[in-house]
Amino acid sequence: MKTYFRLLSFAKPIEKFAIPYLIFTLLGVVFNTLNLAMLAPLLSTLFNSQDAAAEVMVKPDSWTDVFGYLNYYAQMAKEEYGPLGALQAVCGVIIISVLLGNLFRYLSQLVMENLRIHTLLNLRRRVFDNVMNLHVGYFSNQRKGDIISKISSDVQVVQFSVTGTLQVIFKEPLQLIAYVFMLFAISYKLTIFSLLIIPVSAFFIAQIVKRLKSQASQAQHLYGVMISYLDEALSGIKIIKAFNATEMIKDKFHGENVRFSSLGKKMAKRQQLSSPVSEFLGVTMVSGIVLYGGSLIINNQSELSASDFIAYIALFSQVMRPAKALTNSFSSIHSGLAAGERVLDLIDEKPAISDKKDATPINDFQDKIEIKDLSFSYPGRPVLKDINLTIPKGRMVALVGPSGGGKSTMMDLLPRFIEPDKGAVLIDGNDISHLTMDSLRNLMGMVNQESILFNDSIFNNIAFGTPHATAEEVEAAARIANAHEFIMQTENGYQSNMGDRGLKLSGGQKQRICIARAVLKNPPIMLLDEATSALDTESEKLVQDALNKLMKNRTSLVIAHRLSTIQNADIIVVLENGQIIEQGNHQELVAKDGLYNKLVNMQQFTEVAG
Repeated sequence: MKTYFRLLSFAKPIEKFAIPYLIFTLLGVVFNTLNLAMLAPLLSTLFNSQDAAAEVMVKPDSWTDVFGYLNYYAQMAKEEYGPLGALQAVCGVIIISVLLGNLFRYLSQLVMENLRIHTLLNLRRRVFDNVMNLHVGYFSNQRKGDIISKISSDVQVVQFSVTGTLQVIFKEPLQLIAYVFMLFAISYKLTIFSLLIIPVSAFFIAQIVKRLKSQASQAQHLYGVMISYLDEALSGIKIIKAFNATEMIKDKFHGENVRFSSLGKKMAKRQQLSSPVSEFLGVTMVSGIVLYGGSLIINNQSELSASDFIAYIALFSQVMRPAKALTNSFSSIHSGLAAGERVLDLIDEKPAISDKKDATPINDFQDKIEIKDLSFSYPGRPVLKDINLTIPKGRMVALVGPSGGGKSTMMDLLPRFIEPDKGAVLIDGNDISHLTMDSLRNLMGMVNQESILFNDSIFNNIAFGTPHATAEEVEAAARIANAHEFIMQTENGYQSNMGDRGLKLSGGQKQRICIARAVLKNPPIMLLDEATSALDTESEKLVQDALNKLMKNRTSLVIAHRLSTIQNADIIVVLENGQIIEQGNHQELVAKDGLYNKLVNMQQFTEVAG
């Protein structure tokens, strides 16, 4: 129940919906019950039973004798307007009652639908906000498809099952109470007899839905795995086809699909069994009531008239409908709670990196960046060991060395994508762990090896993160990035759509859009992670020229495998096995004849051989 009430908290302010829903539902139940209760006076009027007439002429003493009142007023109408007039009056009351009953049912359903949409809005907003606030490292350990499944599929299951159950909890018990009240008003003997056998139905239904929650939780997990496979297949379609792995990927996806479908079949057996079982039990119970009540009437052991008994049977047959809705709701709520627990797990996930309570903003960069005695490791694998480095303002610092040496890890420490195990990163003497992350990242621009672009216009991709940029500012940034000419050659210029992940552009064009985005942000610190390594020679020259413009008069930290692109760097730092083994400019490091010179010679030999 804790999970249920937590999910229900997303419906706040719930009283805005609950109060009108309760009023409309109550009125709907009253008129819905009256529709069936009017069956007795209708039959009495229609068949003109003289015995019944004599009996109901006396006005009932108790307000609970609803049928007595209905028959009394029907008889009074017959006395005043005749049988046909009384019949017309009874039919008119039934029509009005049905009209009002359906009107209030419509209004109650409308309110509940608004509540469902309101809950969905709040729940999906909260989940997405929390996912966006999580640290970057979280996504390295999670399946993207599972996260997508929780935000889309699981939230959908929650909204229908939990709010649907709320609807049942409000409406069906009221309707059930109204029916039972009317049944007692007609015959308490028959009603007590019938209530003794209702728990039998509830027992059988409970046994059917007992295992649904664990199966529903497993089904949601399998769906997330399947979405992950789908995402990987679509993202890597070129590689899949290039390696003739289409059939392998198909088999992998189909295997999960079969597992998910098999579990779905097992759940369907239990879910769909509850309805026919409850219906069979309902008919059996009605038959028992007919047999018992009929024997009382036949043996003159009951004061019930034939019309009242028929009305009783009609009412009792409807008792099973709200009872069935309640049992079905318990079936569906298991799926909703299982999905809800997965959604709440995502909401409860706390970012490993967050602003401290006393964190202060930093608005500009004046002097230098210092890395002091810094060490970092992934679980079971040390990456950086006792790093000390100073990056003066306005200087270009390049990180080089073999793959796996810790270059990208060191760069990720600056914007606090990850946190060091020990040591600190200081900006102008301020430990970045005591600064607000938003203000820290405002000082930095980033261009990665992989061009991260969005399925939007070129203009919006350049202006990403700078929403108030003017067309002139965006164009100026594109010119600096050597992107303006190819942008104007596209169909709609700056308003051209780039496609998913910028697939409509070449690698060099995408990278220049990323550089233009960084230029527009105009940060004092630039982080460049192998920004030219995936490009052809012609594109590399254009991109490198754009990068040189971007880094001019800025503090830059650059990772480069092509050493020719960083020979003009002020400081070159050589990393190997997580440690700084050499440091200096190009000429100094070549003169040392160490690892850097070895890497330079290897690349020159490769280029000559090529």
